[in-house]
Formats: sequence, structure tokens, C-alpha cells
Amino acid sequence: MGSFSIWHWLIVLVIVMLVFGTKKLRNIGSDLGGAVKGFKEGIKEGTEKASTSEGAASNKTIDVDAKEKL
Repeated sequence: MGSFSIWHWLIVLVIVMLVFGTKKLRNIGSDLGGAVKGFKEGIKEGTEKASTSEGAASNKTIDVDAKEKL
């Protein structure tokens, strides 16, 4: 009683396809896929920028003259 069988999900899928149509569902799917792809690319760019800034910071050397306190 608590879970739906495969037949319930198939009936829901058919009703959704009748209401929205396959073209609109396909457009929603491609828009969602594009959004996920853009998100992944943004995450990848963020990690690349962070790794290059960390690498640049570790390659910097500071040249100072030590002076003795009197």
C-alpha cells in the first residue's frame, strides 16, 4: 500500500505525455541537460582557477634582508 507499482508509474507517465506532449517534454529535458552541463563547466573552471592561484602563490619567493635587533 505504501509504494507504487510499475503500472502506477506507467499510467502517470502516459498522463504527463498526454498533458504536455512529447515535444515540450523533450525541450524541458534538453534545457535541463544544458543547465547541468553549464553547472559542471562552471565548477571545473572554478577549481582550475583555484588551483592556478594556489600554484602561483606557492611559486612566489620573497627576498628580504634580515637585520639584527640591537
